[in-house]
Amino acid sequence: MSAERGRFITFEGGEGVGKTTNIQFLADWLRQRGVDVMTTREPGGTEIAELIRDRLLKAHHGERMSDMAELLLMFAARAQHLDALIRPALAAGQWVLCDRFTDSTWAYQGYGRGLPLSDIAQLKSLVQDDLEPDLTLWLRAPLAVGRARVAGRGELTDRIEAEQDAFFQRVEQGFAQLADEHARITTIDAALPLPQVQAAIVAAVAPLGELA
Repeated sequence: MSAERGRFITFEGGEGVGKTTNIQFLADWLRQRGVDVMTTREPGGTEIAELIRDRLLKAHHGERMSDMAELLLMFAARAQHLDALIRPALAAGQWVLCDRFTDSTWAYQGYGRGLPLSDIAQLKSLVQDDLEPDLTLWLRAPLAVGRARVAGRGELTDRIEAEQDAFFQRVEQGFAQLADEHARITTIDAALPLPQVQAAIVAAVAPLGELA
């Protein structure tokens, strides 16, 4: 690949929709075609941002974390992630595949928690400036399907995964609203068999680099 700016692709969706599996699939698919790819996640992705992630998602604190503190910590981790990893990688021509980005903040903290969208917009402008993903893949599956997959992993849930169904229904409504508003968001039916999901991902990504 040339040294032109890399592509920034984000994966979004609720719990248990297969983001991790499909990010790894896409990274492998791109590397097979000579693309320099880096995978990362939010919150997290760098040493400092991962420390913030640990505090954010820890299931039990001695006190309740306020919703505004949660929002500010999300953007603090994102500021570090962008400056230390994402912007330099894109400038070097790497493609960055990120497990969640600001769309998750709109959906989870905005629609899920009910925080003012205007506050999120201000923080986004401050932290991101004009940076937007080139493509966002929204992996969409019924809430019951995602919940069953999370339970099937047998993992301890983090603080956000432990929320009630009503919260995740609001999150889903948030993602749906974002998909209606932004042409960069492609909806992928994550309830389909995995080969069909991955074929849809390839079809969405290939035009970004004239890949086959």
